[in-house]
Amino acid sequence: MKSRKDSSRFQTLAENLVAFGQKNGADEIEISVYEGSEFSVDIRLGKVENLVEAGSNGLSFRVIKDQKTAFAASSDLTEKTLHRLVKNAIERAELANPDEFAGLPELKEIESDESSMKLYDPDILSLESRKKIDLALETERIALQDDRITNSHGSSFESREVQTILANSKGFSQGYKETFFSLGVGLQGGDTDEKVEDYWGSSARFFSELESPEETARKAVDRTLRQLNPKKIKTQNIPVIFEPKMTSWLLGFLFSCISGTSVYQKTSFLSDKLGKKIGNEKISVVDDGLLPGKLGTHPFDAEGIPTQKTRVIDKGVLKNFLCNTYAARKLKLKTTGNAEGNSVGPNNFYLEPGRITPQEIITSLDRGLILTRTIGHGLNPVTGDISRGAFGLWVENGEIVHPVSEITISGNLGTVLNTVEEIGNDLEFRSAVAGPTIKIAEMTIAGT
Repeated sequence: MKSRKDSSRFQTLAENLVAFGQKNGADEIEISVYEGSEFSVDIRLGKVENLVEAGSNGLSFRVIKDQKTAFAASSDLTEKTLHRLVKNAIERAELANPDEFAGLPELKEIESDESSMKLYDPDILSLESRKKIDLALETERIALQDDRITNSHGSSFESREVQTILANSKGFSQGYKETFFSLGVGLQGGDTDEKVEDYWGSSARFFSELESPEETARKAVDRTLRQLNPKKIKTQNIPVIFEPKMTSWLLGFLFSCISGTSVYQKTSFLSDKLGKKIGNEKISVVDDGLLPGKLGTHPFDAEGIPTQKTRVIDKGVLKNFLCNTYAARKLKLKTTGNAEGNSVGPNNFYLEPGRITPQEIITSLDRGLILTRTIGHGLNPVTGDISRGAFGLWVENGEIVHPVSEITISGNLGTVLNTVEEIGNDLEFRSAVAGPTIKIAEMTIAGT
């Protein structure tokens, strides 16, 4: 990462380019500068298959003239190149169609303290490349010690350090820096006729918060081996328990349905449900960009709007769509600080946890399925319908009795939100979209 002096240079560059754009005819202009370094290593069977260690920087911008918008980006940050790109963008904007909703947001004060948000780990500066490689090697080595693991899809370690700077013609000019670390391994078990596979990894902003190679390997091994010797089941409607990874997958689908972009485009079955009940009282979903140290935390979004805590669903009632400035104007709402690039993205988007443990949820199940993994497509935000290939664990009398494969799980997101019977207390922010274990009263499982 460059020094603070270099970061100031990039901020000055962004501010000067804003002034240049205005001088050359842009009504509004927004400049984003990204600068940082990355490291990634992929290991398979004890050998390095891919290694990347590089620094990079880039700049992107949009100009608006007469409510017409043009975009451009460059990794060449020389003044001559950037000035030419800005002038060309202003000329191209003239060729676009006017859009009454186009335009930058008004300036809002950023009240969050960057240091209190815990975005940056200074330990990244002293973490040597050899150490990073060894972590990936050790994770795979430990996993392969179990004789039931027959192959490795590889282990990996990644670290990133990024400085983000944003300046615009509304008077906004700020930046922040952040770090990211991840460690994971994918495995295969079983004989030739019945191979099973799975993966486990952890991600964090701080290196000290990553799971150890031992813990990462153990979880990957356990998740893989529990699928050995699966049985087929008949097509039936049964209760389904979603593991946290599966709840996060479901919430990702929910996000696509409450995104302001989907709503104004009428590609969501929830487009006309604002203020209405869409789930039972157990369901409360939040988007919060202010949680210290979490992967979706930032002081401001891609338009310079302060991130905030937004209650999306409150005890089953849809309270807010998540919007950038454009979507908010289209819908006659307020932006929620969810601008991501030119679209809408999550901050920390999560289902609020309950008080019951995952084991208590399993024990309460007389007969049903624990959903552990899905494959394929089959999510339709227009209708809310769900249909995907799946893997799971069969439960009888509160105990796991055998794994299940070759099934398809189907249902409807609206129905699921209304039939959640239990919510676990095991919420962990392993990504920007997170949820605890949940139990659904009934879904259709297509088998033999």
